[in-house]
Amino acid sequence: MAQARGSAGFSILNVMPLLVFPLIVYNILVFTGALGVRAPVDPSKVCLTNLDGSAAKSAGDCVTTVDQGLDSAVFTIGMFSGDSWHVSFGDVFLALSLVLLFIEIVKATRTDSTSIVNHGLSMLVAVICIIQFVVSQGFSNSVFFLLTLMTLLDVVAGFTVTIVAAKRDFGSSGGLAGTQ
Repeated sequence: MAQARGSAGFSILNVMPLLVFPLIVYNILVFTGALGVRAPVDPSKVCLTNLDGSAAKSAGDCVTTVDQGLDSAVFTIGMFSGDSWHVSFGDVFLALSLVLLFIEIVKATRTDSTSIVNHGLSMLVAVICIIQFVVSQGFSNSVFFLLTLMTLLDVVAGFTVTIVAAKRDFGSSGGLAGTQ
């Protein structure tokens, strides 16, 4: 019985597009204000920050925008060249999203019925991303644009890889079932 539960959970992860997780996380961060406010009421109170994240202007109660929240440095890596690489929250977010995109493309090589459902849900995620990018405040930035681009790439690559894998599996490249 435990084996059936484990396989059902694994089946859900096979059907659900993994790029829905970064979309959910981004929505939570924007709508809860964890990254900053979407539209500051008083533009004079918006904090201007330097590259290292230090405040360039010291306002009493300044507001951090979503773009500033995405650009805030999470950590810094010293390079052999003497430069410092400031890794921002947006960089880490996109890197993790790219890992999920890679897993989605690998999942696209399956030719079972769950992959068709996965591709349909991936298309739904891409449409949601496009709508949010165009319509919602806090979503019109480079980080969310690249996440939207990843979802579109997931849809196109998913269908393309599945079709190529299906042609190979059924041997339809030379004729019907491999006959000439």
